Amino acid sequence: MTPRTSLAIDYFSDVLCVWAYCGQIRIDELCRAFGDRIAIRYRFLSVFGNTPRKIGAGWAERGGFEGYAAHVSSVAARFPHVSAHAEAWARVRPASSSAAHLFLKAVQLSEDSAAPAASGLLEKAIWATRCAFFGEARDVATRPVQMEIAEQLGLSRSPIEAALDDGRAFAALCEDNEAQLTQKIEGSPTLVFNEGRQKLYGNVGYRIIQANIEELLRTPDAQTGSWC
Repeated sequence: MTPRTSLAIDYFSDVLCVWAYCGQIRIDELCRAFGDRIAIRYRFLSVFGNTPRKIGAGWAERGGFEGYAAHVSSVAARFPHVSAHAEAWARVRPASSSAAHLFLKAVQLSEDSAAPAASGLLEKAIWATRCAFFGEARDVATRPVQMEIAEQLGLSRSPIEAALDDGRAFAALCEDNEAQLTQKIEGSPTLVFNEGRQKLYGNVGYRIIQANIEELLRTPDAQTGSWC
């Protein structure tokens, strides 16, 4: 029985999801531990596509944006490797995560057309965007902040703005939306393995993710049953 040489993983998240922010360390560790034996495809879903409705109205009886900001701070306090700025959500309230996702898809498209040395820019841009909002309380839904993030990462504005202006970033984001519907993704963050047969959703511990990956790497094809 020949083990797999590489495992494709779809990783769905919302850039404004605090659980994805806190859990990014697990994704980083997976990449470090498994290297080229796994291939993570970063996809976005807009849990926070309409924050006035989701937080302003949805949390109205629990303190609205201020109440949600307190909730985010309490979640981040459980994870020593991250921080939550007091003004994130309390005062700085991005209208939609979709705007940030569109920027990140444009980064991804610019990376795809860049030299091999540019590999990993999407991952860096995702993390920088999360940190800009949660750690620094910057409105990542706005174009000026997005371009500041690009410049901080040493990215050229021209290919990013071109992908935003000519519709390619929209098309790429629509592809993620279609994948979310096809794979019946319920929320952020979600890891999808085995051609959609296995999903890990929410604040799942690293060793649980690791065990799933190790078992799938030992399985020669998607039709073979797993003991995991």
